[in-house]
Amino acid sequence: MEFDKPFSIIKYLYKNPLFGFALVIIFSAILVSILGANIRPDGTLHSNTQIPQISRLKPGTTISFLKVRKNKEVQKSNFFEKLFFGGQESFFTFIPYDKCELKDNYVLLQEYDMNRNESDYVPNTLTFSLEDIVFNLNDKRSTNFEGVKDLVLSNHLVEKTFFLGTDKHGRDLLSRLMAGTIVSLSIGLISVLISFFLGLSLGAISGYYGGKIDDIILWFINVVWSIPALLLIISLTLILGKGYATVFVAVGLTMWVELARVVRGQVIAIREMDYVIAGKILGFSNMRIIFKHIIPNLLDPVIVICASNFATAILIEAGLSFLGIGVQIPMPSWGSIIDQHKEYIIHAEKSFLAIIPGLLIISLVFSFMILGHHLRSVLGRKASADTWKEQLKGAPADSI
Repeated sequence: MEFDKPFSIIKYLYKNPLFGFALVIIFSAILVSILGANIRPDGTLHSNTQIPQISRLKPGTTISFLKVRKNKEVQKSNFFEKLFFGGQESFFTFIPYDKCELKDNYVLLQEYDMNRNESDYVPNTLTFSLEDIVFNLNDKRSTNFEGVKDLVLSNHLVEKTFFLGTDKHGRDLLSRLMAGTIVSLSIGLISVLISFFLGLSLGAISGYYGGKIDDIILWFINVVWSIPALLLIISLTLILGKGYATVFVAVGLTMWVELARVVRGQVIAIREMDYVIAGKILGFSNMRIIFKHIIPNLLDPVIVICASNFATAILIEAGLSFLGIGVQIPMPSWGSIIDQHKEYIIHAEKSFLAIIPGLLIISLVFSFMILGHHLRSVLGRKASADTWKEQLKGAPADSI
């Protein structure tokens, strides 16, 4: 897969539209994860701003809010703090309203209510002083009521559009799904790295040394292989405790087996090749031969397996969170979002609450499976081409 001509990448993606689709989904997920709270509509920690009055809004609904200053000091976070620590605590409390009227030095609100169209509906009226809206208890308050009133009109009466609606707790669903992308990708990445290093090391050592070392490692591989993956993950989760970090370890420790078996088989075939024997004759250490000469020559199938394991890790994490033993609330996960709204799947108007995160899981897993399949195809063609070149080099001139 070499791109040495202008626009060759675009042509290649045009000829392989599924691969292009997979790259768009994967890179979009990575971008959302990297930018994190800086681009989410709700940039608070875990996008957990709950407004019960606006629960289960339809996608595209626009609501008017009064921003009331919280009566505590909130430390402002910069771009990198939002990036690495998951969000910024909000400076304001958001009060949804249907009608708003400004008097001399106070604001009269008719609070938003989803039942306002019913015949027995009685509106709830709230009153806020202008100073309480703009300042907290520790701020020096202004006596210029006209200036404060202008500040309320310009900065504290806002509208928000919920492009994917809100969940049953009144949280912005789009923001929760964007925050869940970080969870899925991070658990997939760390789990694959754990399984990569563990499977690569044990498989290489087992295949290279053989004998009793091979027997012991192969016995351990077969024991782990015989235990159902989900049962093993649940057992590890119950032993280590529920939580974000536990999912990394639990998923990573169950995905190394297939990688170790493949690496072991490849090393058994490679260890008899001339360059390995030459390394032994030159006095190279076994670890140098394994990690500098053998492993670099078997990375192609390892990369393909890692791409497949990435998709598997995303599915497993979603399943664990759905069962309640994965990522814990309030941290968002696509699986836990489905679990919280599974009862709405049979309601046509509210089914999007469970369907949208399900579609995101499908699209991301499908993208990584396409990536793995494409890598397998490309690396297989490359290996065949290299073999053919070697055969041509050794063939007599009159036979070519």
